[in-house]
Parts: sequence; C-alpha cells; structure tokens
Amino acid sequence: FTFDLPAGGDYSVVPSLDADADNGVTTMDIVMITQHILGINSFTSPYQLIAADANNTTTITTLDIVDIRKVILQMESGFPNNTSWRFVDASHTFNDPTSPWGFPEVANINNLAEENLAVNFIGVKVGDVNASAQANINEEAQNRTNGSISINAADKSLVAGEFVTVEFTSDASVSGYQFTLNHAGLALVNIEEGIASVENFGLMTDAITTSWNDVEFRDLKGEQLFSVTFQALENIDLSDALSINSRYTAAEAYTSQGVESVELRFDDQSNDKFALYQNEPNPFNGLTKIGFEMAEAGQATLTIMSVNGQTLQVFEGNYAQGYNEIIVKDLNAAGVLYYTLEADGFTATKKMIIIE
Repeated sequence: FTFDLPAGGDYSVVPSLDADADNGVTTMDIVMITQHILGINSFTSPYQLIAADANNTTTITTLDIVDIRKVILQMESGFPNNTSWRFVDASHTFNDPTSPWGFPEVANINNLAEENLAVNFIGVKVGDVNASAQANINEEAQNRTNGSISINAADKSLVAGEFVTVEFTSDASVSGYQFTLNHAGLALVNIEEGIASVENFGLMTDAITTSWNDVEFRDLKGEQLFSVTFQALENIDLSDALSINSRYTAAEAYTSQGVESVELRFDDQSNDKFALYQNEPNPFNGLTKIGFEMAEAGQATLTIMSVNGQTLQVFEGNYAQGYNEIIVKDLNAAGVLYYTLEADGFTATKKMIIIE
C-alpha cells in the first residue's frame, strides 16, 4: 500500500485482515500443536506460537485446538476471540521468543519527515503453524506427494427407505486425516464413534466433515474409524451415493511420506482399473487439482475444454500405476469447463467450474 501524506503529521499504520480463517489451517497444524503442548516437539519460532494461540489467551492449550478444529470442520467461519491474521511490526525484537505476546501490531510515525518512508509488517496466519497458507491466489497450495490413502467401505444396493450402517476403515499409517464425506441420495441418521469421536465431525446438509489426529503416526489397520447410519432417499448404490473430496474440508492425510490425498474405496477395490475423479477444489479460482487412477503405468492424456468444445489445456505424459494428480492453473476462462481423461481405451469426462 502507498499513501501520500502531508509532512510533519503524526500517523499510525494498523494492518488488519479477518477473512478466510481456514486458509492454510489443517489437521496437520493440530498434530504439531498437540506435540508442542505435550513437549514432544516444541515450537522454536515466536510466529508459530502466535499462530497457535487461536483463542488469543497468550497461552497454547487444547482449547486452541478446539477452535482450530471447528474452523477445519466448517462449524465456525472464524476464530471467536481472534482475527484470521495477526501482524507484527517487522522491526520488533522479541525479548523472549518463547513468550512473544504483547508484540506491536501498529507502527507510529511522529512528525513525518521522510518522503519515502517504508513500514513493514510480518503477517501471521492464525491456526497455521506450518506456514501453508496462501497469501495470494497465485501461490500454489501445499505440496502433496503423488500417493494417497484409502478409506474403505462395503458397497451395497439400497431401495428407497432402506436403512444401512456403513463402517469406514483404513489400512494406512497416519498421524491424522481430514476430508469431506458426501452422501447424495442418503439421509444421515446417526454417526457412531470409532477412533474418531463426536468432536471430530461437522454436519452439513448433504455431507459430513471430519478431522482426526493422533500424537504420532498410528497404524489404522484393524480399527474402525467410524460408522454412519443412513436412510436411502431413492434406489441407489452406496458407491454412487458416497464420495470423498474437498468440498468443505480439504481431503488429505499425513503419512511418513508427507501430505497425501484421501480416496474412498468400496469392497476390495484395488489399482486394477482406470478412474477419473472430481477436481478439488470445485468451484475454484487460480488453481485446482485433478486426480485419476491408472490400471497400469502408461500413456494418458487429460484435456480441458470449454462448453463450446474449444481446447484450453492438454496434459500428456507417462503416469504410474495407481493414483496420479495433475495441477491445473493459468486457465484463461470462466464458468463451466469440461475435462476428459483418455488412457489405454478408457475415456471419462467430468465438469468443473472456474470463478473469476
């Protein structure tokens, strides 16, 4: 920002921003804050401590985790006692970096004399202790590996009015996960706890958000994550009704390999088929990710087109067997677009929406 101010005056510069509280805030932040509280891996940066203090009490406790998880689950649009960003005068020196509170969030200029006086601040995204927030729309989101973990469930054909309880499991080893579970065509009746308990869920009109973590890596094999009882609103298969994506809460898990995607598999589905998934996020502005499955390693082409059939972008390459992901950005378009995957005789098309 640039200001043209008369010389000789007294001025105060006070930056503020209280929007998009979930920007960069994930269950990985909760994992790190939990480890800090327990003394397993303490924060060394004063800016991490400021970010972790979500409830603005100048201490780091499990109550901060409660507020952060509510934002992740989309139960709250912001932090009740804090703004989404805090700004520290860049010239400030912390007397005690392990207790940074009381830091200046304003720069005062008395008797302005310089024609080109620069005042700098360091922005701290509240809740984001691993600095994954996007400060502007052109920045890429947090890097992920090409891997994914599977959330498993048994498929079943339902008739309208029928009740079914779906058990969700996983064979992965993770320190945490989060995702949106959509249930189109099914009415939610009840959620039964497994390793995830009531505070790990948020309820939307036709979706469930979930965020769970442990202190360190935990092998989920043999454990029930949670189960959900639904009533069918129409004749439908579970595999058509249920899906995992980032519609509300971003779908990701934290493994020894890094941040991985999360996908829903039914019965004993394995990497023996091709599949094209819905882009995430959708709608989007700036960039989005498209995931797909390869039955075997080989050549694949992903084409993005306008509704008029104009080709906007083409991605061609050799891809590994199993889950792959392509980052799409710099699309000079708006509105409804289509993307098509072609690989070894397989063809699938899905719709996505880009907003200005």
